[in-house]
Amino acid sequence: MRPYSRLICLGILAAFTLMPTVRAQDPPVTSGQASKDQTDKTKKAAVQNGRLTKSQQNKLEKELANPYKVWLENDVPYIITDAERETFLKLSTNEERENFIENFWLRRDPTPDTPENEFKEEHFRRIAYANEHFASGMPGWKTDRGHIYIIWGKPDDIDAHPSGGAYNRTMEEGGGSTSTYPFETWTYNYLEGLGNNIKLEFLDKSGSNEYKLTTDPGEKDALLYVPGAGLSELEQQGLSDKTQRFTQSNGTTNPISEFSYNTGDSDEFTRLELSAKIFVAPPVKFKGLEELVTAHIVRNQLPFVYGVSYLKITADTVMVPITIELDNHSLSFEEKDGVHLGTLNLYARISTIGGRIVQTFEDTIHDDFPDTLFQQYLTKKSIYGKTIPLNPGLYRLDIVLKDTHSGNTGVLTTNLKVPRFDAEKLDASTLILADNIEKVPPRQIGIGPFVLGDVKVRPALDQSFTAEQKMGIYFQIYNLKLDPTTHKANAVAHVKITTAKGDQTILDTSQSSEDFKQFGEQLTIETQITLHQTDFAPGKYKLEITIDDKVGNQTLTRSQEFTVKPAAQPARATAAN
Repeated sequence: MRPYSRLICLGILAAFTLMPTVRAQDPPVTSGQASKDQTDKTKKAAVQNGRLTKSQQNKLEKELANPYKVWLENDVPYIITDAERETFLKLSTNEERENFIENFWLRRDPTPDTPENEFKEEHFRRIAYANEHFASGMPGWKTDRGHIYIIWGKPDDIDAHPSGGAYNRTMEEGGGSTSTYPFETWTYNYLEGLGNNIKLEFLDKSGSNEYKLTTDPGEKDALLYVPGAGLSELEQQGLSDKTQRFTQSNGTTNPISEFSYNTGDSDEFTRLELSAKIFVAPPVKFKGLEELVTAHIVRNQLPFVYGVSYLKITADTVMVPITIELDNHSLSFEEKDGVHLGTLNLYARISTIGGRIVQTFEDTIHDDFPDTLFQQYLTKKSIYGKTIPLNPGLYRLDIVLKDTHSGNTGVLTTNLKVPRFDAEKLDASTLILADNIEKVPPRQIGIGPFVLGDVKVRPALDQSFTAEQKMGIYFQIYNLKLDPTTHKANAVAHVKITTAKGDQTILDTSQSSEDFKQFGEQLTIETQITLHQTDFAPGKYKLEITIDDKVGNQTLTRSQEFTVKPAAQPARATAAN
């Protein structure tokens, strides 16, 4: 396969698939366990009573794991409804929380049949805009302007007076001239649930750029409490007294004006109601999840498998090779002049648990085969690789494949738990079993699919090999201690292969660190085992590698199961990046 121009892949995203959790035997009750038991009791009581008190909500929020606490308190506090917040706080497992977050965004997606969620992308764009334009002594998203901008978006009109100063009132405001504090008036032509011509006024009395929403338009008058200053038209003519501003029944300190509109928004209670409703999370529009999930199941017609590995780059960066593999007979082809043409669109997206998009990648993959080789090609597999650098943490991976000829789509949504490698103790990368390990030319070092440094390592996702194949092993070890005399590591790698049940040892060998690549405190095991030269009958086996650091007096063990099959498996066709 060869690279082609980037096209946006049309597809859909499957419901969030999560890793199963393993429950260990209950340990003795500790203070932490007692606290957890108390939390569980609080949740059970809440389920029985139906509602959480404010103190119960605060307690449960404090006990949330950090990624979910950040999501609730920083990412969606303005758009999550009270009912959704209570439901989220009552959840007991991370699996339930991740499912909730997935469905939270799906319910708000205006185009659920596409990979993009425009609502989510716009939401995080608004947060970024608020932080950039409304920050004062606090992040922009925490200010009143940021709060309202995140919920309702950009107003239709902004009347800004960033320096305050001289101001000529409109006739509806009483006329006359005065001096004001910095203020802004936002106008929304229409807001759902609130009505038409919604006007909001923000006032910066402190001059710190922290504008606060006010319900009194007269509050911006800097001369309000100065006798005889900043008088309105009627006050200048002696037809009104400035002290009357403080005794009006509408709750404002605006000057009395014969030109004031007699509308509902001049009523004190109407303005107070608006100031309360404007901060309430907007209603959820898209609730048809059952139909959406059913559509995902029906449309997942292009099955594929995937694999992920983790290798350390720096203390805060991890290299994450992502591999995708599918059977060629699942694809559709168009025959033209004796050549069979196939086209596959790929779109993938990595986002945080809160929904922030970290990276996307997309490719259009083409295949063309002459008629004489076509049947042989159908028995093979295609494999695609992409390496992404990520920071340690929990992410979501969405992958969509689409066959452009048949329209069949394959979808996958899963989680990536990128580890934080220990900075001091002996640690190691994912143990990769590969069907091919080969050197790359100097000009291709670190470039292209499956390339790790100066070698190409193509993973065997099904962990299966035939006796005719070589089984590649790729494994990185970190934080080996260096001998103060030789300034080199002194470690022994013990490789042992047994049957899956452990009742027979097939291979048992040891090699010193001098037999492998060394880069300071890092050691790379990069080797291949010729299966037909060893007694590997068809069946399941277990590979176990133990690293013994002689200088640091530390030991580390990693293991991986694999299968030897009796008949030759179809060779893989590597998809170009």
